[in-house]
Amino acid sequence: MFNSIFSNSAAGLEITTALIAAGSALLMGLILALAHKLTTRGTTKGFLVTLVVLPLLTMAVMIMINGNLGTSIAILGAFSLIRFRSIRGNARNLLSIFFAMMIGLSCGMGHVLFGAMITAIGVVAMAFFSFTPILEPNKKERVLKIVVPEDMDYTDIFKSTFNKYTSYAELITSKTTNMGSLYDLTYNIKLKSGVKEKEFMDEIRTKNCNLKVSLSQAVMEEEL
Repeated sequence: MFNSIFSNSAAGLEITTALIAAGSALLMGLILALAHKLTTRGTTKGFLVTLVVLPLLTMAVMIMINGNLGTSIAILGAFSLIRFRSIRGNARNLLSIFFAMMIGLSCGMGHVLFGAMITAIGVVAMAFFSFTPILEPNKKERVLKIVVPEDMDYTDIFKSTFNKYTSYAELITSKTTNMGSLYDLTYNIKLKSGVKEKEFMDEIRTKNCNLKVSLSQAVMEEEL
């Protein structure tokens, strides 16, 4: 059922077969790009175009190296690093890049039907988990950042506030800032039900000399 549409030798590849593989790669790349656009915030047109064209280029590389899978993965792995060499990618972008490479590899090996099946399953899975709360993180979990003076013993000063407003609070990092005159503390916390964030932050401010306090979601954008 999933037999390759190519003959054993790439040298004998017919133009019709090549066009079928190329068209399939572009179509599946377009479907992936549309799914990525619908399920990802803040994407760009350039990245979406990349997702459309990358399967076609991957397929071309596979054909040119005569279907040598090991060589193709090494080459395409190097290509994929170019996209992220100077900026930080996030998990969703990385997933889509590897998804596009999978499409190109399957089309480049002639397994168009298999690539189409995996594309359909993958796109449905992306949409399902993006628009349902099954894998949603706990919204009560927060990252709390507090700035305190260098002469303040911060070990227990916030303990009573944390006991009052949180289920747990764990100090993750502490570092000096502003040439050592301040400490920047980062906590992972989980707020209790019914807690008003403003009241919690106001009480923190009364203990850290009204210096900077910030409260954010535990996971911002799946950054890697």
